[in-house]
Amino acid sequence: MIHDNVWTTYNSEDIRNVNSFSRDYIDFLNKGKTERECTDLFVEMAEKHGYRNLDEIIANGEKLEKGDKIYAVNMGKALMLLNIGEDIVKKGMNILGAHLDSPRLDIKQNPLYESDELAYLNTHYYGGIKKYHYVTLPLALHGVVALKDGSTVKISIGEKDDDPVFFVSDILIHLAKAQMQKTASEVVEAENLDILVGSAPLKGEEKDAVKAAVLKILSEDYGIEEDDFLSAELEAVPAGKAKEAGFDRSMILGYGHDDRCCAYPSAIAMFDCPDVTTTACGLFVDKEEIGSVGATGMRSHFFEDTMREVLDRMGIYSEINLTRCLRRSRMLSSDVSAAYDPLYAEKFEKMNAAKFGHGLVFNKFTGSGGKSGSNDANAEYIAQLRAILEKHNVAFHTSEMGKVDVGGGGTIAYILSLYGMQVIDCGLAVLSMHAPWEAISKADLYEAYKGYKAFLIEA
Repeated sequence: MIHDNVWTTYNSEDIRNVNSFSRDYIDFLNKGKTERECTDLFVEMAEKHGYRNLDEIIANGEKLEKGDKIYAVNMGKALMLLNIGEDIVKKGMNILGAHLDSPRLDIKQNPLYESDELAYLNTHYYGGIKKYHYVTLPLALHGVVALKDGSTVKISIGEKDDDPVFFVSDILIHLAKAQMQKTASEVVEAENLDILVGSAPLKGEEKDAVKAAVLKILSEDYGIEEDDFLSAELEAVPAGKAKEAGFDRSMILGYGHDDRCCAYPSAIAMFDCPDVTTTACGLFVDKEEIGSVGATGMRSHFFEDTMREVLDRMGIYSEINLTRCLRRSRMLSSDVSAAYDPLYAEKFEKMNAAKFGHGLVFNKFTGSGGKSGSNDANAEYIAQLRAILEKHNVAFHTSEMGKVDVGGGGTIAYILSLYGMQVIDCGLAVLSMHAPWEAISKADLYEAYKGYKAFLIEA
């Protein structure tokens, strides 16, 4: 079933709404290039919409009840929003879950070195990347440096017009005969993804004078010493702003669409549904790109432990009530799907491929091969969602991650499904997924917002 391209259905008011929503998203994307920055932005937005910090509510011994809006932060890198509705135990929750991390280069803990009068930062790539994408690309450094006195220095270098940028060098084509014979996975070796950060020596230094000059700048401008890299989380990400793309400005090209193009409309849908009958939950987690591991990933106990605290503040906590609440919930795992690319048509099964301009994308299953590692959503749940989206005039279609046995991928869906709740992947089609610059359709972004909002109201 191939539905009409949603652009053909829009009137002038729809197009104004699409462009307005896209402008706000582009601004968010430019400000939120790491999971920490996205969390901070969402907390700021939540507080403006009247959300209160759960930790403060617990510390004050306050109770929670219908109509309350709260948020909980996990180590500054993951976030949960909650709009409390009626009978959370019997009705469960309507959950939108997305991840905030994106592929990038992480700076190692002992990174700074000099080689032949050039200073470098050693890196370890994060998530699934094509390593050759990151050579000769302007890079910015984002993150935090935690100091021994307990203070934290926030770093963002490379985004302002007068900021320097950083880069990974590549061998010139004239000397690349041997390199050009290698497979794509070997053209650039992981240990060669070191970032060039300086070339001017510090006068008076006899050994590693360029490194010394870089350390002098770090100390004077940021109060950072070399040992402070040990307790730093610094990410090298593509420098520059997301932009409208195409003569018709119908697309957005930017870093981090996976998965911020789903996280952003999920958060805005939460903010725009303050008075819900069924409790609405927004989950924004870290570490999805490396298997949802660690204390800030979806595999951690942050979600269920936060729900324990919420039920306790409501005066109804017990393990059986927690189990019933989670089992009776419904979730949209808000994550992206591979957009059909005519230039690589042989990788897709066209009838079951995500397409630009066709609205929200549902992936009944992800995984690889014989659906290995996936959540396979129930037909009854899909029928319920179809009815909701059609009622609210939301454009949607279905997809798979390419042809069977060509590849595959995963999301956080299977983790939430372990609670027994209904879960399905539901997000945007993305071109050039996991590349430094990815592309989405403005129309799909807006339809995602409409669809997520309808889900919170009706499911």
